[in-house]
Amino acid sequence: MARILPRTEEYRLTAQLLRAAASVPANIAEGHARGTRKDYAHFVSVARGSLAETETFLLLAVRTGLLQEDQAARAQSLTSELGKMLTVLRQRLMEQGIVGRE
Repeated sequence: MARILPRTEEYRLTAQLLRAAASVPANIAEGHARGTRKDYAHFVSVARGSLAETETFLLLAVRTGLLQEDQAARAQSLTSELGKMLTVLRQRLMEQGIVGRE
């Protein structure tokens, strides 16, 4: 996606989009490595926030004319699907009060 954006945006919207997108798997990995379900659930929530940032930057890129809607559509579809997966993962981590016991 970043390759499609104009070079003039390289250090502005593109950089923010890349940081937000990279933060999603990084937070999932960090949470998983912490070793408790409570920490994992927390970092999954942080990852969901980073995903929301990514979605916002994609919308901004379309609204400002930096991307065509069809160019962003696939990425938006993937962010929506990933958001659902993160929501389910967090719910499963929190089921039956497991998070509160660790």
